[in-house]
Amino acid sequence: MRYEVIEEDGFKYIEAGKGETLVLLHGLMGELSNWEDAIDHFKENYHVIVPILPIYDLPILTLGVKSLSKHIYKFIKFKKLGQVVLIGNSLGGHVGLVFTVSHQEHVKALVLTGSSGLYENAFGGSFPRRESYEYIKEKVEFTFYDPATATPELVEEVYKSVNDRSRVIRILALAKSAIRHNMSKDLSRITIPVSLIWGKQDKVTPPEVAEEFHELLPNSELNWVDLCGHAPMMERPQVFNEYLDKFLNRILLK
Repeated sequence: MRYEVIEEDGFKYIEAGKGETLVLLHGLMGELSNWEDAIDHFKENYHVIVPILPIYDLPILTLGVKSLSKHIYKFIKFKKLGQVVLIGNSLGGHVGLVFTVSHQEHVKALVLTGSSGLYENAFGGSFPRRESYEYIKEKVEFTFYDPATATPELVEEVYKSVNDRSRVIRILALAKSAIRHNMSKDLSRITIPVSLIWGKQDKVTPPEVAEEFHELLPNSELNWVDLCGHAPMMERPQVFNEYLDKFLNRILLK
């Protein structure tokens, strides 16, 4: 990762650029480097912040999408950010949805890419062969349309996480929390602009999930990224950035 992680008052985050604030939220198995292409592109015209979600730091008994949403609320207050554009991938999108339902006054617009919150087909309730590097490699490759996107560094990071007992307990607890916290009944309350940027070949949150989000969110647009799986900002960054640029220009330059 080429960006320095700032540690301040119990928060860890990356910060770059000036202008309207974009807050990028990573997924359950996501690293800050997942957003590197987006940071590179948007820091020229925007204030880009990527907070680390405290998946491995919060008390296990309170760990869930709600507690992560509360962490983001405290972070936004701490940084005195005012209104922000929230951009979330996978679990990060889910946290963004929970935050927006509770604190819509702080969110100018919301962007979801491969977001959980309705349905996901992820690792499931366990890691039956977590000691097997090849098994974990297959699971990481499953995330992408092109298996080559699952670099050895990315596979190694996931492998380390799922073979650390304290980490894997947290990952499974959070995955179960996300499955339990279905957002379908809350989405009609989100009236701000929402852009859905979705991989057409996403096997974790398949296309029908994006279509359901689009149907339930009253002020949403749906953009498809072809030849792309669960993380468009990593696998097809140029297309993802183009869609996001158009959306930001439309909603911020009104």
